[in-house]
Amino acid sequence: MYAKRRRGRFAGFALAIVCGLGATFGARAAERQRVWHFAANENFDAAGAFLPSSAGFNLADVSSRRELDLLPHGTMGLVWVGLCEGVTARFKAAVGAVINHPKTFGFYLVDDPDPTGRWRAQCKPSDLRAESDWIHRRRPAAMTFVALMNLGSSASPSFSADYRPKVSHIDLFGVSPYPCRTGSSECDYDMIDRFVRSSRDAGIPPDRVVPTFQSFGGGEWRTDSDDAYRLPTPSELQVMLERWNKLIPAPVFDYAYSWGSQRSDVSLADSADLKAVFGQRNHGGPGVKLGERPGDASASAQREIGLRP
Repeated sequence: MYAKRRRGRFAGFALAIVCGLGATFGARAAERQRVWHFAANENFDAAGAFLPSSAGFNLADVSSRRELDLLPHGTMGLVWVGLCEGVTARFKAAVGAVINHPKTFGFYLVDDPDPTGRWRAQCKPSDLRAESDWIHRRRPAAMTFVALMNLGSSASPSFSADYRPKVSHIDLFGVSPYPCRTGSSECDYDMIDRFVRSSRDAGIPPDRVVPTFQSFGGGEWRTDSDDAYRLPTPSELQVMLERWNKLIPAPVFDYAYSWGSQRSDVSLADSADLKAVFGQRNHGGPGVKLGERPGDASASAQREIGLRP
């Protein structure tokens, strides 16, 4: 979970609503024939160039109309909102400024929404639903996305069913296990299965899941077991990608966390080896074979409740 950003339908008509929501989401997803690739944070250099394109990423982390204008051909923008307060004047101003832009893919409504108010300001499902509905009425093809907060632990993850699509009307949900940690010489790849299974138990269908790949290490983040994260090696990243591909083979988009550094960590932008793995994968190449590169086992990373990771 992270410090810096990343970054009405009624129960009485439940059956009709569920079918309608599924059909609407299916239509939006069907319009996009390929998997889109997203890497959060620090996507532009001082001259306005979209940096993650060098590794085959084609879905940009944007927060303004100007940044959408800067995107190259073939690249779309996922617009950060980060409010979860319903359809307020502030929400309308932020979303209304970009909703008609041809490069707008969708809206990143919130990171780690907390339904309890225990770890951060409470994010009510009704507010997310109102925001998502407002967007869909004005731009039916736009995707709405949230990155889910794990309310459990890495060993026993738990996601709130309060945010499931039938309740929140959100299209897509980020699920983010980060299995490479300094407490073990091996990454806990089974963590990925546990997170996906837990999201399914919370009512998130597999075709709504956005796979989230660990591409950071070091810095100030701490894990839930109070050790640190480490940057995956290329071969470890490849195993993660293969595991995700078996579980969620055709997502609408996938998510590398993170392109840019947030808390003094080493990020994807700093690793030529990991960029090469993503580049081959995102461009449709064969990927990196296990053991092909020695990779660099990196330093530690940190986690705090309410912050990403």
